[in-house]
Amino acid sequence: MPVPPPGADGPLRGLILAIGSVQQVGTLLDQCLHDLSVQQARGSHYFTPGDMARLMVGAAVPQDGHSVLDPVCGSGGLLVESHRYVRERVGLNPTMSLLGKDQHAHTSQVARMNLAVRGIEARVFPPRDSLATPEPDRHDIILANLPFNQHDWAPERQVTPQNWRIPADPRWPEEPPPRGSANSAWILHIAHALAPQGRAAFLMADSVAKSPQPATRRLRERLLSADLVECVIALPPRVFGHTEATACLWVLNKDKSPRPGWGSVDRRDQVLFINARRAFEPVPGSRARRLGDKHTESILTTLAAWRGIAQNRATSMSYHDEPGWSRSCSTKEISRRKHDLMPTSYAVEPTGPERDTRSRIDELKLELVEKLNQVHVLESRLLDALEEI
Repeated sequence: MPVPPPGADGPLRGLILAIGSVQQVGTLLDQCLHDLSVQQARGSHYFTPGDMARLMVGAAVPQDGHSVLDPVCGSGGLLVESHRYVRERVGLNPTMSLLGKDQHAHTSQVARMNLAVRGIEARVFPPRDSLATPEPDRHDIILANLPFNQHDWAPERQVTPQNWRIPADPRWPEEPPPRGSANSAWILHIAHALAPQGRAAFLMADSVAKSPQPATRRLRERLLSADLVECVIALPPRVFGHTEATACLWVLNKDKSPRPGWGSVDRRDQVLFINARRAFEPVPGSRARRLGDKHTESILTTLAAWRGIAQNRATSMSYHDEPGWSRSCSTKEISRRKHDLMPTSYAVEPTGPERDTRSRIDELKLELVEKLNQVHVLESRLLDALEEI
């Protein structure tokens, strides 16, 4: 734990007394975490916004008794939201196993504080790189706000500049993920750690859903062949506040068959695409955007109807494709389209001049992001080569 500087005892005591006088400490802590996230955004240590956390947890549907893992837990917000989600449904303190990992010591401390203040029992591991080794256990739910396009992600002892190789690893038995970006490695790491009926919800850069690069396309092919992909949601830009980049929420499910306690519709060999690019509201006093409760609920209602799950204990609605919003596709159709998993390729708006212009802009943005990613990869390789001169 950090040691306070000399002379800090008085102000620290006053701060503790001030916090103790607050009626709703959780609300105060949420604001503090938001302010801290804004300050740290440039260093990629931002925390998941509350509406995004509700969307991710609602899409994964944790249940009482589940083991929930966040391999990049940050402030622990996804674990807190998982606990709240289950507690509201069972009416009692959940008997869940909440596990968090993060490679940064200071964010691990923030996560412990966040959970302790709310009286939530959870285990936050000592700082570690989750990608360094496979998860030793399988988990019912995995939630992750992943770092996008992370470069040089493999441990140094596994890498030489002349020969990119990784020792045999059960997470990627067919081929190692590309060295220049950890996106594929994170997805395979999560898929490997899922229990037989496990589900995962994680944020991922748009490029992974559509990139024509052979390694990324083969990753999507493997995921579809294993029938792991359940839903992909295209999110609005700037909903994270710290970046203009667009992203998708991926939902993996190892068992999409109907069963008691789950959904009534058989969704094996099918994928739901939701185009929520314009499902946002402005944040007052800033250029930032957020999903907001209304749009979060709309997405979750669509996913629940597709699964055949009664949302909020109400009668389950039947699902129907909605142009420009959602579409259910077979894995065979997706395979014929080069395993494209970008929702905007399937949940297409009705034809018209405005739609054609927006589609072209989206295509150009995706192409630009892909080119920038290639630049970063080449830059990494060039730096390695210069080190050898």
